[in-house]
Amino acid sequence: MDVLAGLLDGPRARGAFLLRAILDPPWSIRVEDRAPLTLVTTARGTAWAVPEHGRPRLMGPGDVAIMRGPDPYAFADSPDTPPRTVIHPDGRSTTPDGTELCEAMDLGVRTWGDGLDGETVLLIGTYRVGGEISRRLLGVLPALLVLPRDAWDSPLTALLEEEIARDRPGQEVFLDRLLDLLLIAALRAWFARPEAAAPAWYVAQGDPVVGRALRLLHDDPAHPWTVAGLAARTGVSRAALARRFTELVGEPPMGYLTGWRLALAADLLREPDSTLEAVARQVGYGSAFALSAAFKRVRGVSPQEYRSASATGAGGGG
Repeated sequence: MDVLAGLLDGPRARGAFLLRAILDPPWSIRVEDRAPLTLVTTARGTAWAVPEHGRPRLMGPGDVAIMRGPDPYAFADSPDTPPRTVIHPDGRSTTPDGTELCEAMDLGVRTWGDGLDGETVLLIGTYRVGGEISRRLLGVLPALLVLPRDAWDSPLTALLEEEIARDRPGQEVFLDRLLDLLLIAALRAWFARPEAAAPAWYVAQGDPVVGRALRLLHDDPAHPWTVAGLAARTGVSRAALARRFTELVGEPPMGYLTGWRLALAADLLREPDSTLEAVARQVGYGSAFALSAAFKRVRGVSPQEYRSASATGAGGGG
């Protein structure tokens, strides 16, 4: 497994919110759902993506925007159009003064808006649940990124437009996987662009030594890795691996492994039936005590405190 694949295990869609919005000007939708990640593509017409902070971006047909939560943002026919609709954390849509709009603007299966022949069509996919692994990915993304159609030209947007309003057996799972593929394609295209300033772990995957070391760590984080063992598997000396890994990734191999193990542990701790002992074994710690000590040292809270905070939506040591 490469690093991007591992990080995308966190925000993998499970019952994602998918919607086709059909709108006529003037329109403006303010999104306050606090979702960790939303992907929007313009299937017809144009739209302005307006982050809470930063400059608005105009999107044309086939362009894709990725919005990183939890800050609010808006999509509108013009950056100057005041909000006419507000999207809330529970998926409710209202006017700014609180009047319910979901039923009034319902146009059918996963379709909402002013009318089926509206000037602008947006396809929206929202990941509703965040995780610790996804935070490692989200942390390197801007609040808003826009990929013009000619920067990647993926057939997936057309497929999403075709499938989003269908109601067939297994359609929810089908759309979840389609959203995942669209996100992966968009992120790969984004990281290839010079303005993306791709993170060190992404660039390092192209190195024949460090890239292999990263894949080994991600494939089997529970293995009792040492720098010497990792060096033997990558065909270089211990000193050479340590130096090159630190130079390209920004931290030494065992430091990176600790962070990855604890990110995995944090996600597993969100599962209500997982025991601390089982989580420890899954991520490479010999005992619940060893995992607790590492977790507390790095994150400043115990696994139990983190689990309690996550259950109440308060998060936990970052």
